[in-house]
Amino acid sequence: MTAETPNPEVQTTEEQPAFGWTRYAELINGRFAMIGFVALLILQFVTRQDFFTWLGF
Repeated sequence: MTAETPNPEVQTTEEQPAFGWTRYAELINGRFAMIGFVALLILQFVTRQDFFTWLGF
């Protein structure tokens, strides 16, 4: 029985955190933006006021 050796040419799809304008950073920023937008919609639905009224403008 032989053990399989890992192939160094195979690329993984797992992204690593890094500084700067990377695909990973933009993916995380987009996810946080979606969470914030949904939070604002929930706030508007619960309080029956728009965002600017809630802020006092």
